[in-house]
Order: sequence, then structure tokens, then C-alpha cells
Amino acid sequence: MESYDLIILGGGLAGMCAAVEAGEQGEDVLLLEKQDELGGSTVLSSGYMAFAGTDMQEKAGIIDSTESLLADMTEVGGGVNDQSLVAEYGRHQLETYQWLVDHDIEFRSLEAVSGHSVPRGHIIDPHQAIQSLYKRVKQLKNVKVYFNAPARRLLKNDKGRIDTVFYEKDGVERKAVASKGVVIASGGFAKSEELLGQFAPQLKGALRIGGAGSQGDGIRMAWEHGAWVKDLPYLNGTYGFHPSAAGKLKSQGLAFYKGAIMVNQLGKRFVNESISYKLLGKAAFDQPDQISYQVWDQTVMAKGVIDDPLYDFELLMKRRLLYKADTLEELADCIDVPVEVLEDTISRYNQGVQNGEDPDFGRRSLTHNYGKPTAIETAPFYAFESTVAMLATYAGVSVNAAAQVLNPFGEHIPGLYAAGEVTGGFHGAGYMTGSSLGKAAVFGRIAVREALSASAVI
Repeated sequence: MESYDLIILGGGLAGMCAAVEAGEQGEDVLLLEKQDELGGSTVLSSGYMAFAGTDMQEKAGIIDSTESLLADMTEVGGGVNDQSLVAEYGRHQLETYQWLVDHDIEFRSLEAVSGHSVPRGHIIDPHQAIQSLYKRVKQLKNVKVYFNAPARRLLKNDKGRIDTVFYEKDGVERKAVASKGVVIASGGFAKSEELLGQFAPQLKGALRIGGAGSQGDGIRMAWEHGAWVKDLPYLNGTYGFHPSAAGKLKSQGLAFYKGAIMVNQLGKRFVNESISYKLLGKAAFDQPDQISYQVWDQTVMAKGVIDDPLYDFELLMKRRLLYKADTLEELADCIDVPVEVLEDTISRYNQGVQNGEDPDFGRRSLTHNYGKPTAIETAPFYAFESTVAMLATYAGVSVNAAAQVLNPFGEHIPGLYAAGEVTGGFHGAGYMTGSSLGKAAVFGRIAVREALSASAVI
């Protein structure tokens, strides 16, 4: 039987950060990846990471703080986030940013994104990040990575500690023992119709575009040993995907954070467009046929950001996914909504912008507390048909600030740790852009440090 210090389940950002952290501390590590390549849902993400007080912000003249970051996170989460997790993120976020930089992860630019009071969306190329970490792993002779090796079950030893992983490789059932801990970093369940049917039946019909391996394996394995779960009631889809995103191209645009409005097939607004796009997804899913349109003008179009995963409007145009018209009447005809209603909707919105108060939904910013809306009045005009997708599930097993998996009584399950999308409690009722990849990196490393620390006193 194989024996290691640590076994890590999953090769997304959380798992890879954990593997590098453990390997650099000289531990013998086995990372089991279910698929034939690394990345999981990480490489499907927009690549934003939420950090405050970075050198990138300083160079851009942006004043920010950890306190502001955590306040935004709590506000977006509806105040039901586990504050011990939020606080732990705050203690390690800047250090984690620097650790990623030191490990050759490239931060390309900085944007204002959902849930932030200042621009703090630090953009990475998720593929580049994963490959940089893998390059480092391959330099560490004490770290093994097995591909096409799904973990199946966990087993406790006679002292009640999780220490054995049953997994498959090359069609053969195998098992390995971890003397210091098992870290579940296996992602969520966005591709499990069974679990989505159990916990998010309201999202039936949402596009399914999560990672192929996102079947909830880690949650099931933890459940078997008494793990509690958190945030399941707050599951929502992600808004802003074109209906064709279920195919090869995952086209998404969030023009409303640059000043667009959202209208349904009746030509009417239905929500404050500055809130978290997870909550926008909930509102949009309630509209007729679960379809809505982002509508904007040339002023907003000019705010597009080339190569940005969420704001590259020119790319959407090149893919022929945008409607473009010289008048609102023509645009209404393109998207088949009542002309008079659309014109009245935009006129009323513009009047609110001029008066400094949105009379219908109280919109005062572009995103969260940042930016000022502008009137939609400069031709040409644009529309982007948008719907809701299940990209990731921001809910899962309960953990404490040490990344230890907890039972229903708040007691940790000895030997078992979790990080990344598989965990719940951190996001709460909403989602702040960049906090998912951020928590993966932060808690992936914390899980390793805590496992090694705990084993030292056993």
C-alpha cells in the first residue's frame, strides 16, 4: 500500500496551491486528478482574484485596504458569511497575492468588478496559473501527480482519523495512506444533475457549463464521514452568458457593470444592475423564457476592455453575438421587444441618471459602490441576449478557519481538510467576483499548513 504525508484530491487552483505549499515544505505528496488534465473549474473561470493593497493598485493610484475588502465581501454575502472564514481570508490575502507572484503567476490587469467598492479584480490567465504551479510541482521530486485517477472513498483508521483514500488508476482499484491529512479540493457539483436536482431544483433549465469533473465527488466522500454543509439555500446561476455558451465557446459579457441596463422580453427593466451577478442571475431566471437582454450605447461600448473575459465587447461583436442598430426603434425590432416599451424604459432610466436617483430599482453605481451610471443616448445602440448558467456551485462542506472539515456540531473531523469550491460558508448569500479563486489559493495553502501543524502534536 502506498504511503504519503499528504494526499490532495483535485488539481484545480486550490489543489495545486496545496501541492506546491506541501512540496516546498519537504512533505511527500500525492495529488489525484480525476480528469486527464489539471485545472477543473478554475480554467473555465473569468480569472479574477480579489486582493486589496497590492502593488498593482498602488501603481494605479487606487487606495484600498483589507478592511474595505472584507466589508464588501460581507455586504455582498448578505451578512451570513462565516465571519471566521472571511477574517482568515483577510489575514492571508495580501501574502497569498505575493506568493502567487513569486510562483510566476502573471497578473495582467486590474478592473472594477462585481461586489467591489474600488477596482480590485486582479486578472490572471487561469491556464497560465495552473501550468506555472504544475511546472513548480514537477521540480519537486517529493510530489506525485496522477491523472485519470478519481478518488472514490475515504476511510478512517482505528483511532477515528481519516487517513486512507481509495482511488482508481488504469482501471485498477488502489488505496493510499496519508499520515498527516487528506485535503479535498475536488470542486463542486455543477455537472451533477442528481445533486442539482436535490439542492437547486429552481435552476432546472440553466445552461450546464461547469467542469466535466464537477460531480460532487468530494462532498459525497466527506458526507459519508459526517461532514456538515453550508450555503446550499443560496445556490444561484451565473448571469451574462449567451444562450450558445453551452457549446464550445463560453461567451459571456457583463456590460451592465460598465453602464448597460437589463431588460426582459417585454422591454422592461427588472432589477438593479449593479448587484452581484449571482443575484442578477436569480432575477433574470424569473423572467419570461429565462431570457433577457443587456442594452447599451456607444458610450458604454467604448468602455470595453480588449482581452478581458467579461468586458471584451468587441470580441462579442466579432463572434456575431451582439445586435447593433442606429436607433432604439431598430434595436427593439432586432430583439423583438415592444418599441414603445423599450423607448419608455430607457427614457425613464436616463431621467433617473440625470436626477441622480433611479426611480424604479435604486441603482446608484455601476457595480456595488463603484462608478456612476451614464445615460443610454449615444448611437449606435447594442443588445446582448443573455441567460443563466451553472458554472460553479458556491456551497459545500463546512470548514473552519483552519480548513478542517466540520461535522454538524462544529467539531472537526480528524485528518480531513478541504479548500476551494467544495467548501461552503465563505460566500454566504451572494458572490463577490474574484473571491472564489482567491479563497482557493488562500485556503489551499492554509489546509496544508494546518495539517502539518496538527500532525506535529499528534
